[in-house]
Amino acid sequence: MKKILTIFLIFIISIIKVNALELNISSNTAILYNIDSGEVLYEKNADKKVSVASLTKIMTALVALDNIQNIDQQVTITKEDLKGLIEANAVTAGFKIGDTPTYKDLLYALLLPSGADAAKALARNTLGSEEEFIKKMNEKVKNLNLKNTNFSTVIGLDDINNYSTAREMATIFKEALKNKTFKEIIETDKYETSNHKLTFKSTVKSNAKKFDIKVPYILGGKTGTTTDAGLCLATTAKADNINYMLITTGALYDKKYPHHIMDAKTIYDYFINNYSNQKVVSKKTPFKIIKTKYAKEKNIKLYPNKNIIMYLENNYNKKDVKYIYEGKEIITPFDKQNSYIGKLKIYYQDKLLDTQKITLNKTLTFSPLNFIKEEIIPISISLILIVLIMIIKHKKRAK
Repeated sequence: MKKILTIFLIFIISIIKVNALELNISSNTAILYNIDSGEVLYEKNADKKVSVASLTKIMTALVALDNIQNIDQQVTITKEDLKGLIEANAVTAGFKIGDTPTYKDLLYALLLPSGADAAKALARNTLGSEEEFIKKMNEKVKNLNLKNTNFSTVIGLDDINNYSTAREMATIFKEALKNKTFKEIIETDKYETSNHKLTFKSTVKSNAKKFDIKVPYILGGKTGTTTDAGLCLATTAKADNINYMLITTGALYDKKYPHHIMDAKTIYDYFINNYSNQKVVSKKTPFKIIKTKYAKEKNIKLYPNKNIIMYLENNYNKKDVKYIYEGKEIITPFDKQNSYIGKLKIYYQDKLLDTQKITLNKTLTFSPLNFIKEEIIPISISLILIVLIMIIKHKKRAK
């Protein structure tokens, strides 16, 4: 019970720490991950159900990729693929009836300029209809164990039944990023279709460049915009060999300025400037010095058996790293090299980082002189004292 309570308290403290940070952003919801560690670094209303606009197309791409056999296969754009898009004011990639793009062309059109025409063409050609495709999207939602997500469209137009949360969209995004083709597409700046008639550019990078928002660390991403959803954004970034992933939704809907990209810059800049991977434990730094017996060496240094890297504030307190050693306190030449001598527990604040077996990293040199000093002489002195005491007692009796 005590252990469960401790884990619960640590969990609550971590949530408070994540939520304690307030950044000046327009987005209503947000969540930032350190992809390498899986740690949530920042969140804002991350579990609130919201309209996610064209972030929906991340799931559209994921389901399409699950059902495409040959990415270079050509398909034909039909009237059905363009139906209702103009009326809905949906963004299109520029395909016309009769065009024969490949699945690869459609995927790039879906994710870079966020083409609704590409979304409908992918749905119809992979699973026969939008209705069947949407069923698969929601099956995927269940498979990912998402409780606050539902899709009713392959495009992401405002619909009461098309919603998710920042946290659950992050789960979908992480799943999509496991697919090499998806990752390659969203990190592409510019793509020309196989027939060389259309060129697609990354909406994220184009807007950043247009408004001179300096985000060189952003690798790529997917935008989304509707009146109800506001400006939404899913991005990946890399700085100082640390991989990040960010979801934001509900930024101020302003056609004159990309507030979602500015929000991404604000969040990324804060963590890139204030946090980094810290080597909190080095296997080259001893954690304890213990005494020896019968050896030429007076003592021996004990070292951790591996480095531990943590993502922490640049000014973290090194005193928060604590070592608790349980094992031998004296080593002799009779202890063999690589033999087990104890256990080391390493903590950062109250969090157990690692438990390591500590082995002897060298064989000590036996010293006959020290053996005599430490064993023979003390024993001899003790015997002499005993004999003297006995003699004194004997003389007393004799008197």
